[in-house]
Amino acid sequence: MPALKTYVGFISHAWAHHNEYQKLDEMLKNASNFLFKNSSVPRTDPIPAPITTAKLIDALDEQIRITNVVLILSGMYAAHSGWIEKEIAIAAKYRKPIIGVVPRGQERIPLVVQSAAKEMVRWNTDSIVSAIRMHAT
Repeated sequence: MPALKTYVGFISHAWAHHNEYQKLDEMLKNASNFLFKNSSVPRTDPIPAPITTAKLIDALDEQIRITNVVLILSGMYAAHSGWIEKEIAIAAKYRKPIIGVVPRGQERIPLVVQSAAKEMVRWNTDSIVSAIRMHAT
């Protein structure tokens, strides 16, 4: 049996919605026949202080540059986050595909995510893994 490819992904998230981020990371790490490495910084392991806007943008740039794919948790809070727009711009700069992941129970999806995403998927491990396999560079 050939070795599995390891997909490196950046999971865009708002720290106020850390539980969704954590659940998505766990879903991907526990998916059958799928290897996933998360390049994003969780709330539990922040960028060392002092944090400036420039330092944060540089860190995001590096986290996205090394990935195969960018996943954006697409709750409506994403529509009001300037950081998500910065992450989308960085992904575009490096030509990284974006997959929008719609949280469980979410009905409305931010236009900024819909416009940038190669694909929008619902909160389902198989759908997310399939989209990563299809679009990852």
